[in-house]
Amino acid sequence: MTRRGTAALIAGAFLASGLVLAPAAGAAPAAKADPDTAALAGALTKQAVAWGECSFPSVAPATEAELKKVKGLACATVQMPRDWHNPQDGNTIGVRVSKTATAYPGTGRQGIALVNPGGPGGEGLPWGAAMARRSPVLAAQYDFVGFDPRGVGQSTPLTCSYTVPDSTDQNVISRAKVEGCLKNPLTKFITTEQTAYDMDFIRVLLGEKKTSYIGYSYGTWLGTWYATTFPGKAHRFLLDSSTDASRSTLEKTWDLQPRSRDRQFQEALLPYVARNDAKYKAGTDPLEIRRDWEKAGGTREFAGMLYAAWFIIPAMYDTTQYPSAASMVAAVAKGPAPTGTDVEKLDQVVAKALATPGLTDANKAFLTKAKGNALEAIAKKDSVERKASYQGGAEVETWDAAFEAIRCQDGQWNQNLHYWNFWQADLTVNAPFIAPIMAQSGAPLCAFWPTANAKPAPEEKTFPKLLIAQTELDAATPYEGGLATANGLPGAKMISVDNEGSHGIFPYNTDCVDDPIVAYFQTGLTPKKKFTGCQGLPLPGEDKTIEVGGNLGHDGKIKIKMITPEVRKANEIVRELLEGTATPEADEKGMPANA
Repeated sequence: MTRRGTAALIAGAFLASGLVLAPAAGAAPAAKADPDTAALAGALTKQAVAWGECSFPSVAPATEAELKKVKGLACATVQMPRDWHNPQDGNTIGVRVSKTATAYPGTGRQGIALVNPGGPGGEGLPWGAAMARRSPVLAAQYDFVGFDPRGVGQSTPLTCSYTVPDSTDQNVISRAKVEGCLKNPLTKFITTEQTAYDMDFIRVLLGEKKTSYIGYSYGTWLGTWYATTFPGKAHRFLLDSSTDASRSTLEKTWDLQPRSRDRQFQEALLPYVARNDAKYKAGTDPLEIRRDWEKAGGTREFAGMLYAAWFIIPAMYDTTQYPSAASMVAAVAKGPAPTGTDVEKLDQVVAKALATPGLTDANKAFLTKAKGNALEAIAKKDSVERKASYQGGAEVETWDAAFEAIRCQDGQWNQNLHYWNFWQADLTVNAPFIAPIMAQSGAPLCAFWPTANAKPAPEEKTFPKLLIAQTELDAATPYEGGLATANGLPGAKMISVDNEGSHGIFPYNTDCVDDPIVAYFQTGLTPKKKFTGCQGLPLPGEDKTIEVGGNLGHDGKIKIKMITPEVRKANEIVRELLEGTATPEADEKGMPANA
């Protein structure tokens, strides 16, 4: 996500198209036909698609080279109606698509499967080839298809401009950003609804009768929207790390996110640091490590925000990087405190983290990349401060707006600023690890963004059976959202992974998680029980899985609270430090000056 100020530096139609015969008197209403995207697109259905070589600049060169080896990989830009509500107006938008040809021909071929990596605004073009490599068993039956959604990457991008107001009030700035973006004639067409229609038109252009799909994170929201709109065209659908798709907007998913990040930090990462004290030298009590972290400034100072945003939170998305995050926690929590400029402090802390014994090359590469991101954030912060002191003419700022346009325009968020002030105050008490970062950005942009859109509710009789995979301590799309989705979508089945926090897990490489997913894609059969409970893999350097957070019940659901007892204890530690009621011994170890 792009925001002006410190937060930016640290943080990311139902067209009545098919004719339906009127039911006979006394008869049950007929199911509504899927929209006919081929008819809606008109002449675009006969466009000559120029398939050619793919380019994936968003991935590492070595990875790109491997992806290009996938059988049948080819890319093309296809033209879509800009507005599927009014396709006859002649305006079009380009969507970049990649296809593969890995499925064996014959009766075993299941067709195509589109893939979306999330965001919203994630570049999905490489993900067709990536899924073919990640799951060769499924690639033998499916030709995976990747695409950059409209507004993103190599598709027609959405950029917005606005005149920066002469104000330091983040809400004033946010309102100006939204007003500027709404002046762009493309903005209102960058929505999940429009992309769902694009997905179906990709099916049409590829000559397929049905679409299968694997969506991660926001991709679960997109997949649910497609399956609701085109239930007759949906074949096999996996929602991995689900948003709360039981709702008509994305607001609840982002409402929970700060709290779920605090939860994983306290319930999983800090206990990992404590269990491995021989390596990290930070202590054996997670709560005392948290106390030391907070006394060193926590995230209440810019340096701490950098550490959290670029080194700790990314490791929550992939727990194989826990050693990287743990080394940073230890480097910050155990003195001496770094000194000098922001850059000098960063150098000292990262050097100390890199000196942690036993880090893999992947861990070191993670820390090095994170340091580069943090240095860019520092440079942007300095630039913003210089501009703030400049008394010249009005500044015009341009930003990539797909992320905000999609999540804000998919359904109306609360626009009462008093609500968001209360929300922030609640975070300060109940999610103090993330709260200082959120405080820098004021109310979300969606609080200023009017929309009449809302995700439609699925029809029980037509909605396809699908699978959901969700980890207990997912910090980006919390377990609670996946649970609500499983309960809210007709026929949905859910695989819960206990003691795991990674975001986006399939393939997970355990029989319990992967076997029912593969069987579903091969046969269409879902598990007999609504919930399947699986155990997470051990964390790096550990030979067994440790019980953290909640408990896996006999019904396959994980029983966990957002504010667990350990999180509550940690929040109390922060409250005591901020109120100056910590013990004298703790004070002598160095309370931050601003605490």
